[in-house]
Amino acid sequence: MKSIIAVNVKRIIKDRCLIQAAVARKAGYTPKSFNNMLNGRKVISDYDVKTIANALQVDPNHLFATEDELTEEDSHVQ
Repeated sequence: MKSIIAVNVKRIIKDRCLIQAAVARKAGYTPKSFNNMLNGRKVISDYDVKTIANALQVDPNHLFATEDELTEEDSHVQ
């Protein structure tokens, strides 16, 4: 099973047309270690969540949101 955090990070990177390696560097990771996190080969710790959220400029809780919660949140924004 994929990590909801990894799924959300990948979605944010794609939606914002960001480059994964650039996000990795901004968060203080090598592109390889960041890729390992997003592909389940390295555990994403609580520290990692905060660091990645800061690099993406989102609230850390946003990385834990399910697709249903994100859809609901988007409908409230419009």
